[in-house]
Amino acid sequence: MCRVVDLKQAVLAKNDAAAHALRRELAARGTVTVNLLSSPGSGKTALLERELLLARERGLSVAALTADLATENDAVRLARSGVPVKQVLTDGLCHLEASMLGRHLDGWLPESTRLLFVENVGNLVCPASYDLGESLRVVLASVTEGEDKPLKYPTAFGLAQLVVVTKTDIAEAVEFDEDAFRAHVQQVNPGVEVILTSARSGEGVGILLDRANAVADGATTHVPVMAGQGAGGNAHTHGPADGHHHADGDTHPHAHTHPDSGPQAQARPAAVQTH
Repeated sequence: MCRVVDLKQAVLAKNDAAAHALRRELAARGTVTVNLLSSPGSGKTALLERELLLARERGLSVAALTADLATENDAVRLARSGVPVKQVLTDGLCHLEASMLGRHLDGWLPESTRLLFVENVGNLVCPASYDLGESLRVVLASVTEGEDKPLKYPTAFGLAQLVVVTKTDIAEAVEFDEDAFRAHVQQVNPGVEVILTSARSGEGVGILLDRANAVADGATTHVPVMAGQGAGGNAHTHGPADGHHHADGDTHPHAHTHPDSGPQAQARPAAVQTH
C-alpha cells in the first residue's frame, strides 16, 4: 500500500510542478485560465459557446481548448463563436494534466489572450485531482443530474471556486430542487457561489465570463475549505490557484490532500485513478 500511495504522490507532485510553471508563464503574459469540470452531457459546451460569443461581442481576447477521449465535435461547435479553438484528444486518458495542456498551448495560444477556457474531459473524478495551472476552477452540473451530485462527488465540488447549474429552462419539468442542491454544495464547500444558467433561454449567460474577467482584473477567488485540509496528516500540494498573488508574480496553488484508501476516500481529494 505504501508503494501505491508513494506512486500516487509522485504523479501528483510531478503534475504540481508542471502546473506551477505553467501558471507563472500564463500570468506573465496576462492570461487567466478557467478550468471547466463536469459530467458528460452537463451542457458545458453549449454554455461555453454562448460565453465565447458574448466575449467576442464585448471585444475580449479569449480562446478555448476542449478535451475529449475521441472526436472533434466540441471543437467544431465552439469554433462557431469565431474565437481561437483547439481540440485535444486524450486517447483514453480520463483527464488533462498540466504538462499536456502546456504542450498544446505552446505555439498555438495567441499572445494577446486574456481568458483561456479549458473544457476538461467529461468526468468528475479524475480531473478533480489535477491542477492545470488555472486561476479559476469551475464545476458545472445540470438540473437533470440530481440535487445530491455535490455529495456524490465531494472532491470536485469541494474544490470548486465557482459552481454553475445548467439547463435551468427544464428545471421545473425534471422537478429540480434548487434549495436542496445549494444546501448540498454548501455542505462540501461553504461560501462558494452558485449561479443558475440556461444556454437555451439565456438565463445567467455572461456571469461566468464576468467572473473570469474579474479574476483577470485582480479579483480574489473563493478559497474552498477543503483546500489545505489534511487526510490523516498526508498532505500534498495540488489544485487550483487560490487567487492570492505573491511577490514573485506567481499565484500559488492550494495545499490539498489525497486519500490512501477506505470507504471515506471520496470525501477527500481523489487519488490518481486510471481508466
